[in-house]
Amino acid sequence: MAHEDPLWRFLALEDVPPGRSVDFSGRSLKLNAAADAEPVTKAINECNDLTLLRLSGNTVGVKASETIAEALESKSSLKFALLSDIYTGRLRSEIPPSLNSIGGALMRSGCRLVVLDLSDNAFGPDGVKACLELIASSAAFSLKVLKFNNNGLGIGGGKLLAQGLIDCHKKAGESGETFSLAAFVSGRNRLENEGAMALAEAFRILGSLTYVSMPQNGICAEGISALANAFTYNRDLKHLDLSDNTFTESGAQAMGKTLSDLQNLEVINFGDCLIKSAGARAVASALRESHSKLKELYLPFNEMNKEAALDLIRSLAGKQNFRQLHLNGNQFGEAGITEIRDAVNDLGLSGGVLDSMSDDEGDDSDEDEENDAEEDDEEE
Repeated sequence: MAHEDPLWRFLALEDVPPGRSVDFSGRSLKLNAAADAEPVTKAINECNDLTLLRLSGNTVGVKASETIAEALESKSSLKFALLSDIYTGRLRSEIPPSLNSIGGALMRSGCRLVVLDLSDNAFGPDGVKACLELIASSAAFSLKVLKFNNNGLGIGGGKLLAQGLIDCHKKAGESGETFSLAAFVSGRNRLENEGAMALAEAFRILGSLTYVSMPQNGICAEGISALANAFTYNRDLKHLDLSDNTFTESGAQAMGKTLSDLQNLEVINFGDCLIKSAGARAVASALRESHSKLKELYLPFNEMNKEAALDLIRSLAGKQNFRQLHLNGNQFGEAGITEIRDAVNDLGLSGGVLDSMSDDEGDDSDEDEENDAEEDDEEE
């Protein structure tokens, strides 16, 4: 079956042949007792060469998990385990035993996973602990995509996950294999600086990432700088999304230096990261140095002024593959927006490259005029 996930297309992951998938996604099933899981286990047992299992959008209890696990133990062909959003309404204490059952079955089956998606399960650090044995096992040596998105990991969960990745890399090497994770997705997890720094060390050791998405994690300049350093060891990186974190100028400067080493980048998303004008200029300086493969640049809501935006646009000259520039919500003013649109046109980029400027916050001079007017009113 062709898969609709754009990440799969981005990484050119294989389509699953007809008849090799079991898909119960989005049915809102309440699988509590073993009997409740019978339709799932029946489908698994009857699927020869099971390659993809998708249970997303149901809720799975401990007993049901044990039954499903029994069915999975004989499925050495499984490659795609899509287990996002399977614990809605469950007690936190129910989740680790369920994960242990399923993870244990996957290890015993001898399968070699390519994609493991556990997103949208609010299990926190305890859930990560229950996954560590699987993540560091031979079942994970072949992983290309790991998705822990919106799991409430926190700093502790981030550190545990980082150690799991490091352990997998080490054990794979000891077995004469290579752990070459390509995509890591972990947004909305409150990783903060400490969690990001732990993951940065894992990324440095892996050196194989091509796709990283870590938005909305409360990461500040120190964590951003650590990630920037780690990315220099991952020079095949194509997609980088760190939106809705807080770079500030120092983090943006560190990331700007790293961008110079990442010539395979196709998508950069630093939206709502408080990089400000100085940070935008650091990005522009890096992008001037080739980056011929760049397609999309997202820098909205960054308190950037018109001059910095014009620097960015000039840095895009000659990039034949470029198609999307997002600068909404900055501080350009009406006249500045006109100049920016003219600059995009002067580069020969199509009119559809630049996004809407409907949320522009006005330029600095507009703000100064408002402040002066307020002062005049107070004097009167």
